[in-house]
Amino acid sequence: MSSRRELANAIRALSMDAVQKANSGHPGAPMGMADIAEVLWNDFLRHNPSNPKWADRDRFVLSNGHGSMLLYSLLHLTGYELTLDDLRQFRQLHSKTPGHPEYGYAPGVETTTGPLGQGITNAVGMAIAEKALAAEFNRPDHRIVDHYTYVFLGDGCLMEGISHEACSLAGALGLGKLIAVYDDNNISIDGEVRGHGDVPAWFVDDTPQRFAAYGWHVIPKVDGHDAEAVKAALEEAQAVTDRPSLICCQTIIGWGSPNKQGKEECHGAALGEDEVALTRQAIGWEHPPFEIPGHIYDGWSAKDRGARAEAEWQERFAAYAKAHPDLAAEFTRRQAGDLPADWPQQAQAFIDSVVAKGETIASRKASQNALNGFGPLLPELIGGSADLAGSNLTLWKGSKGLGRGDAPGNYIYYGVREFGMSAIMNGIALHGGFIPYGATFLMFSEYARNALRMAALMRLPAIFVYTHDSVGLGEDGPTHQPVEQIPTLRLIPNMSVWRPCDAVESAVSWRLAIERRGGPTCLIFSRQNLPHVERDKNQLAAIARGGYILRDCAGTPEVILIATGSEVDLAVKAAEALAGRAIRVVSMPSTDTFDAQDEAYRESVLPKGVTTRVAIEAAVTGGWWKYVGSQGAVIGLDRFGESAPAGALFKEFGFTVERVVATVKGLL
Repeated sequence: MSSRRELANAIRALSMDAVQKANSGHPGAPMGMADIAEVLWNDFLRHNPSNPKWADRDRFVLSNGHGSMLLYSLLHLTGYELTLDDLRQFRQLHSKTPGHPEYGYAPGVETTTGPLGQGITNAVGMAIAEKALAAEFNRPDHRIVDHYTYVFLGDGCLMEGISHEACSLAGALGLGKLIAVYDDNNISIDGEVRGHGDVPAWFVDDTPQRFAAYGWHVIPKVDGHDAEAVKAALEEAQAVTDRPSLICCQTIIGWGSPNKQGKEECHGAALGEDEVALTRQAIGWEHPPFEIPGHIYDGWSAKDRGARAEAEWQERFAAYAKAHPDLAAEFTRRQAGDLPADWPQQAQAFIDSVVAKGETIASRKASQNALNGFGPLLPELIGGSADLAGSNLTLWKGSKGLGRGDAPGNYIYYGVREFGMSAIMNGIALHGGFIPYGATFLMFSEYARNALRMAALMRLPAIFVYTHDSVGLGEDGPTHQPVEQIPTLRLIPNMSVWRPCDAVESAVSWRLAIERRGGPTCLIFSRQNLPHVERDKNQLAAIARGGYILRDCAGTPEVILIATGSEVDLAVKAAEALAGRAIRVVSMPSTDTFDAQDEAYRESVLPKGVTTRVAIEAAVTGGWWKYVGSQGAVIGLDRFGESAPAGALFKEFGFTVERVVATVKGLL
């Protein structure tokens, strides 16, 4: 029978060997956290390597994702479909073991980590999802949602501001099923974080007191190389159910390396062949690189106990289904990510009602109306706002705030935490069972940008709602007036961006965001009222194609006007002012969706033979030139805004019928 230390040393050996073979990577964290990981994964973590997507599994997040070989070693040793050959291909092209854990590459990787602080924030989202699902589906005699979220994190995660946003909220919500393990090794890339010699300190926070202030249960000064101490700390953390727990484990980075342990030299570089050999001697590991003896595999394998744990849960779920068949069916649907069977008909009926009303309203209000229309059909919608619910209009009639208690909730009051909100939404989406949406002003998407990128990288079905979409927000001035945000959001791969021109396009964009499974969606709405646009049935259907002919002329057009959002009405009025000329108006609420259409459709909307084109959008102009070409023009805003009423600003910056008409005539 293998000792705990021998099992942990298997992680150390695999990690230093894989990094050495790649001559790239971070061996220090895996070697330093190996003892902690052995206790967690062998004594506590409920998971099934044969079914990595089991709904009630515990979630494990490696927030300090540069230590990815820790996770890959654990997945391999416990029985996931991750072979020694996969480990040998660490950091190589198209391998299942990239430099940082990537969601969708290796089974058992719950989220993509690497940008520090986002892993712990994703974990907060997962714990929120567990809490919300448990409140919704569990019954007194049937607990079908009952799992933990464990996260490893390091000094770098705690230095990142997003960790404050997320952990503060986790404490406020009392997420008792969230347990974080802090690898307190005093080392980051630049050396000892508390300073050494002539190098001053840069991280001297009292981390236990910081988390205590958040409302967490804190277990300080745990010897991270003492398995029994780690086990006792985890047991204590599990016993505290009314708040999240932080276990502060003091470790030695690169533990076992005679010359490099405890030093930044082993943080982000291979140990070197000589040091690897010395480490083998020091830890008593006599086996060649990438060779694991059978008794070590026996000590690590989680297949049997994982299968038993899932089988026991399946028995409980069968009893639950017998007692509560409707709830069980709903839970199964939600876990599969399927929409309700009658969703297409009900969604279209709501859109038809919006068409019939023909309201002139702000698109942010149209967004709220869409939530009131779609929300009752979709119990999986879980929303929120970064302290702007009354401005973003994300509260709908069925919204129920999620708080510390056990009552069901579907709305999160995120506070002023745009970055944290967005990464928490990613965690909720990764957990499953929900479609998350969250809102702020478009300008403050800047705070959240890396979380948006991560959502797109993982192709998560998260919906980011942004209101106050242009200088049209008025008097708050250029600090709040987005200019470059819409174009740069459109540059993110896998991100779909919609800027609707009226209530109808707003409802359609919400429907498409809800149905989308290939990545996240940004829905961009106005503060000011937008007039209803009349459409026929073909035009209504064409909205879903991202760009379509809204107003047309007889025969081939002389000029094509392309616009989005509030500027569509401007284009329509300019076309009317150009009566007698052959003008086509194209509404293009989503350039990425339009670009994904077949060539024949795109040609039917923007025929190559018509080279006189004008694009109109109250934002920087760069992205529109591919649609208008060298013979066209773009009316946009390649500068920052000013503080003034919206009408005055649109006139000041040339978003007027007169300017559009003059631009068209100049081109003709």
